[in-house]
Amino acid sequence: MGKHLHSDCIDWHSQFQRLDGAYAPATIRGYFSDIRTFVSWCSDHGKSPFPAAHEALCEFLVDQGAQFAPSTVQRRLYAIRKAHALMGLPDPTINEDVNLAMRKVRRMKATKPKQAKGLTLEFLKALIDVQPKNPIGLRNKAMLSLGYELLARRSELIALLTDDITMRPDRTMRVLIRRSKSDPFGQGRIAFTSSRTAQLICAWLDWRGPHIRPLFCQIYAEKALNRALSTTSVKDLIKRSAQAAGFDPWLVDQFSGHSLRVGAAQDLLCRGHDMAAIMRAGGWKSVGILQRYLEEAEHNVWV
Repeated sequence: MGKHLHSDCIDWHSQFQRLDGAYAPATIRGYFSDIRTFVSWCSDHGKSPFPAAHEALCEFLVDQGAQFAPSTVQRRLYAIRKAHALMGLPDPTINEDVNLAMRKVRRMKATKPKQAKGLTLEFLKALIDVQPKNPIGLRNKAMLSLGYELLARRSELIALLTDDITMRPDRTMRVLIRRSKSDPFGQGRIAFTSSRTAQLICAWLDWRGPHIRPLFCQIYAEKALNRALSTTSVKDLIKRSAQAAGFDPWLVDQFSGHSLRVGAAQDLLCRGHDMAAIMRAGGWKSVGILQRYLEEAEHNVWV
């Protein structure tokens, strides 16, 4: 390999452990998160992160500047500099082209993608409380509560089958999420519910009956049909429930089918869970996407 080291040959995770005690835990978490973003970007673009070529670093900075605030991009540049120093590698950040790239970032009028409003626990409780006292209300309560606790994409939530849930001795449930956007080969991930959500699911299943394959099915004329819901049904449920709860129209407009996933991730961050734990819980592969979800929550935590 000579001087051209590859990222899989360098355990950068262990190098960052050397920072313990020298920096605040929040700073170390920030470094770790930013390096994960850089490594993921390099993987997607066929670049080597360690040591990074200054040309690749410039491309990364400009790409990030189109999505994030200059302060975020600058923080990631600091993290990349620190990573190279910890590994004893040449510092690519001192190249003049990198300085010029950062000037471009600061002059950009970045347009960030519209972010779904997080349906955090406070919002979730309000939406559950307004569900009707009928079979549709039973299904909706279970869907909302389970979607939040699984940090589920709407496609994952409506794809759940009755066989994917198992009651545990402590009256919680084990849930198998078989396939998702980030898991095209169906290796699956395991998640667990609270006892409260398990009770809501049991109430729904008691009415629905045991012989229907989709966990959450369509209802017609007070009868359960052996047909799965569409992905748009999750978004429609959230928006209708937010309207019924009396939220302002501008707030209702910000909710989407991703709001359960976003809100649960934000709540986990506010409770002190780190980025790696939240990624595992929600099945995220990209740090960058998760960071966009958590930006508002991070502001609330550190301010």
